[in-house]
Amino acid sequence: MSSPILHFISPPVPYFIDCGRAYYRAGERHVSRSNIGVFDLVVVTKGKLSLAEGGGEWTIETGDAFILRPDSNHYGTEPCEEETEIIWIHFHTFGAWDECEGMNQCLENQSALIAAHKQTAYLNHSEVCSVFIPKHTSLKAKALEILGQFFQLEDEPRSLRNWKRQSAFQLFIQHLDRELASTSDGTAFRLAEKIELYIRQNYTNKITNSILQTELNYHPNYLAKCMLKVYGMTPMDYLLRYRIEHAKKLLVQTEWSVSRIAEEVGFQHGSYFTFCFSSKEGIAPLAFRRKIIGQG
Repeated sequence: MSSPILHFISPPVPYFIDCGRAYYRAGERHVSRSNIGVFDLVVVTKGKLSLAEGGGEWTIETGDAFILRPDSNHYGTEPCEEETEIIWIHFHTFGAWDECEGMNQCLENQSALIAAHKQTAYLNHSEVCSVFIPKHTSLKAKALEILGQFFQLEDEPRSLRNWKRQSAFQLFIQHLDRELASTSDGTAFRLAEKIELYIRQNYTNKITNSILQTELNYHPNYLAKCMLKVYGMTPMDYLLRYRIEHAKKLLVQTEWSVSRIAEEVGFQHGSYFTFCFSSKEGIAPLAFRRKIIGQG
């Protein structure tokens, strides 16, 4: 059975809180807990652990990782048949997240989740992205190596230890995200990321579907399909959104005129920029500036 996927929007990225080890004798089971308020990443390093969360049940084998939700109840379903050891890592996120049945559902819901994220996260950030983590997965050698770093820091001063554990946790999450992306539709993900990178590096210049075809050597229809799959929008939609997000920053951080900001972010005509901005944001550029910086 394929694993559900936890879908996070960042920044901010999910952040480390605490970690430790737990041991179970034969006949013991995981305790029953409800709404613990943090994600609980469980990695079995020896033996086998049987868990239930909500209406689902899982068997976590040696070398497997499983993520328990912060807002549900979970408990051990069966006693351990042998001595079992686990690593646990508590983490959380400030931004929006969801649990989906699979990658297709994650991508279908991506736009809505980003919109929800922007209600609580930094509204003017132009580079929010998705992080996909399997709820249940078998860890590869690299992931296990990163996990080992958490317990090689016990002799470090507390201030250094916490910084390094946060760094190791982010590396671990990044590894899981990349592994999942490579097995979902690697070609689509890689091409969508190339499109996104090209747009970010060239958004002040003229960009069309024909130019993207020339630069990336793929038909525009396929480029659009990949972007829709991974980012939930076409390349031209992404370009427009990216330009407007940068315009929002300039409106708040400078005293430049609307026409100059339009030119800076790649619009040829200030009037068209105002039309696009108002259509996307529901407010004219100057009204947006007044609203954010608090001028009457």
